[in-house]
Parts: sequence; C-alpha cells; structure tokens
Amino acid sequence: MARKSLPILKQLIQHSTNRRFTSTASPRAVTLIPGDGVGPLVTDSVEQVMEAMKAPVYFERYEVRGDMKCIPNEVIDSIKKNKVCLKGGLRTPVGGGVSSLNVQMRKELDLYASVVHCFTLPGLPTRHDDVDIVVIRENTEGEYAGLEHEVVPGVVESLKVITKYCSERIAKFAFEYADVNKRKKVTAVHKANIMKLADGLFLESCREVATKYPEIQYEEIIVDNCCMQLVSKPEQFDVMVTPNLYGNLIANTAAGLAGGTGVMPGGNIGSDQAVFEQGASAGNVGNEKILQLKKANPVALLLSSAMMLRHLEFPSFADRLETAVRRVIAEGKFITKDIGGDSTTQEVVDAVIAALD
Repeated sequence: MARKSLPILKQLIQHSTNRRFTSTASPRAVTLIPGDGVGPLVTDSVEQVMEAMKAPVYFERYEVRGDMKCIPNEVIDSIKKNKVCLKGGLRTPVGGGVSSLNVQMRKELDLYASVVHCFTLPGLPTRHDDVDIVVIRENTEGEYAGLEHEVVPGVVESLKVITKYCSERIAKFAFEYADVNKRKKVTAVHKANIMKLADGLFLESCREVATKYPEIQYEEIIVDNCCMQLVSKPEQFDVMVTPNLYGNLIANTAAGLAGGTGVMPGGNIGSDQAVFEQGASAGNVGNEKILQLKKANPVALLLSSAMMLRHLEFPSFADRLETAVRRVIAEGKFITKDIGGDSTTQEVVDAVIAALD
C-alpha cells in the first residue's frame, strides 16, 4: 500500500499561520445547491462572505429539492466538471417511496468518505471544553445500501452490506487524513462482537491498514461503549473511523457535545469530487419558524466553506474565514438562538465580514 497521500486528500481542518491573505490563483467554479428550507439563507451567507473576502471562487447555482425523485443530470454533470460543490440541506422524506437525495448523490459521485469535524469553540458554553474529534464515516454502503423488501405482509428484511473494498478504502482515508492533518490516533468503531462477519470484515480491514502507519496510534471500540465514552470523556478521541450508520449517530452525538449541529462543518469526499455541507444532520432544514424569523445559524456552512477553500488549495482564505468566525463566536455579541443568542442570520454574517482581517 503506497504511503503517498491520496490525490483528493488535502489539509481540510489544520489551522495555518503566517500566510498572506492574497491569491494569484485563477478563480475556481463551485457548484452551489442552496437546498430546502433554511438552505438558501445559509448558502447566501457564504456567498456574501466569499465576495467580501474576494475569495477566488465563483458559484454555479442549481435548484434541487428534497422531494425530487432524483438529482437532475445537469447538477451531477456540473459537480463532475467543477469537482467541488457547496450544498445546503435537503429534506429527506420519512417513509414512503421517495429515497434520500443526499444518499443518491453520495452513491452517484462515489463520495465514499464523510468527514465531520466536531470541536469546541472558545466563547461557546458546552459541557466539555476540550472536544476536537474528526468522525470519518464510510458513506456508500452498510445499512444505507437501501436493500429492503417485504418478505411477507408484516415482515420486512433490510440488508446491511459491508465489503472489503469499501472498508479498506475508508480505513486508508482515515489514516491518510490523520497523517496529513498531524493527528495522533485513529479509533475504529464497530459491533463485531455481535455482527461477527459484517463488522468483523470492517475491523479486519482497519487492522490491516493500521499496520502501514506505525506512527499513528490505533485502537478499537464497540459502538455502545463508544457512545458512553463519548459523552463522558470525549477528549480521549481524535480521529474516528466508522461504518455508515454508526458514523451518522456518532457525528451527531459529538456535535451535540461540542455546541450543536449549527456550528459543525463537514464534507463528503470521493476520489474525484467533494461536496461540502453542514457536518451533522441539518435538523433545522424544515423549521419554518427559523426560516420566517431569518435566524438560521450560518456558522456550520461558513466553516464547511473554509474546509472547501482549503481543499481547493486556498489555505490563506480558509484561515481568514475561520479566524473571523472564531472571533464572532468568542465575542458572543452576534450569535443565533441555538447557541445562546438571538441574532438573525444576516447579523451574524455582517459580524463575520466585519471581523475579517
């Protein structure tokens, strides 16, 4: 197994210093999907900040709604062409025959790695002060394979799919990510004591990849114990690598510990494309009251766009944006209700723009 960094893998979260906030690079096109509910409100926030920074990106906007049957071909083509997409939340219907467009997009573009950075921000009161966890979740199989059928009336069978190929791929991504971002430990989360074949295969793959990275500490933890340890002593975790469903639950739990989904950035990374969006579940997408009051929290998507800028190799702009967001949170004057304030989305955006160096 080659030790060279994967071509798609860049420094997504490492905060750099002493870089000039300028760029001579040609502007990059980014596909923009505003999404449903508060999605257009928070993606507009990113556009305003990018314009204020004179960041070398421009957006190609496409309207996609969560109740569509599929992602339009022109949207997929745009992402394949631009290689990068910024996305607001899409509503996922509960039950019924309409599948999640979020899952469809991950499969269509083979966005096999979900990366969610859960960390405490100075000035934001939380139960724990030292959370800094990166959850790397396999994004294309597991329970999300969508293989369900009714065997007989009243009996439904849902298949969990785990493959050696995808397990090795996500494990290698996690260790490469830890290496590139100078993280010290990778923890594999599993339930191999019960699902001995499926989770056993995932665990076996992680162990094999771990031997290629002796300088990075490797450990394993059963998912139920992981949840308990996460809420009681989160500082013990660094990078976590998980199958699909566990990663969704763990990322949202870690986000809750670190200040809520409104401030957690994330991205879905593939071999050729990357889609950046709010890291943990966008539970406020359908909150009509937040939309009417225009008080959606833009911080998560602003920080996700900083990850996007770093992925595009514009680290000085990423640093500049992250620094401004951190200043606004630390001051505590302009923050939204979900993190203890009462500001509107626009007031937060204006404060971030004013805080730019």
